[in-house]
Amino acid sequence: MPDDAAAARDAAEEQSAFSHPPVDPDAIASYGDHPDQVIDFYAPRGETAPGVLVPLVVLLHGGAWRAPYDRRHVTPLADFLARRGFAVANVEYRRGAEEGSAGAGASGSGGAGSGSGSASASASGAGAGAGSGSGSGSGEGASVAGRWPGTFDDVAAALDALPALVREALPQADARRMVLTGHSAGGHLALWAAARHVLPADAPWRTGRPVPLRGVVALAPIADFTVADKLDVCGGAARQLLGEGEEFAERLPYADPAFLLPTGIATTLVQGRSDIVVPPAVAESYADAAAKAGEMVGLTLLEDVGHFPLIDPAADACAVVVEEIAQLAW
Repeated sequence: MPDDAAAARDAAEEQSAFSHPPVDPDAIASYGDHPDQVIDFYAPRGETAPGVLVPLVVLLHGGAWRAPYDRRHVTPLADFLARRGFAVANVEYRRGAEEGSAGAGASGSGGAGSGSGSASASASGAGAGAGSGSGSGSGEGASVAGRWPGTFDDVAAALDALPALVREALPQADARRMVLTGHSAGGHLALWAAARHVLPADAPWRTGRPVPLRGVVALAPIADFTVADKLDVCGGAARQLLGEGEEFAERLPYADPAFLLPTGIATTLVQGRSDIVVPPAVAESYADAAAKAGEMVGLTLLEDVGHFPLIDPAADACAVVVEEIAQLAW
């Protein structure tokens, strides 16, 4: 358990991160029929020379895969990136359980029927437990983490649809210079999306070749489910996402980035040493697994930084995140 000083620091960091008003996108496009199957697009701010394309950052938000915590809470980060010359795609996906379902793994169905997530939750609502999973939503399904397999269906579908959507919504963006980034549960999804070509052969999301990426920058990611489960990260969110008992073990090779190595894609993890929400041990375990698989993964550990400054435009840690993205993208 974190001590009082660590908990107070975490609360102050969270309050700062979620104090920024949400920023509306320049365009919105759907990649499916469900209300949560949408992508917000942010054009680069400032003038660009005619015909000059800019890198595309694909952003996957956190919130422990739980329904109340949607993409709105990372719109200030999307705007922060756009103001530094990037085109940004902020991806929404289904979270929580199907309405009336007691758990993410209960139904085993990823259909596009009505869900408990809402793309209109306020930024402040996302902050109230977005990392810790302590927030409560409307109904039991709202507090359940993720949806198997729907959360994964959505991220795969969004990435597959993205090139065509970008051409229409962000003509300034160069999809050939694409960097995936995500925070916490979104960091997990970014690592997973980059590893679809090494999924088991029977995985429905497997691709025949790597996604054309410049790289991945995962921010305090839930990158190793076994370690996260031992540490009870976000109130057991990984088990809620995959299911209990045998389901958890059976689904790990399809969902856990630590099982999906090496990817052959440049990957950097950015992690606060003082993070009490997703402790550094989770990222360190992923980096160790990558090294054992013959792949070097960058691990940037920031002193005196917790979970939320990585997505807080007012924090120095967020500037570090942008620099890590820029090193891969430009």
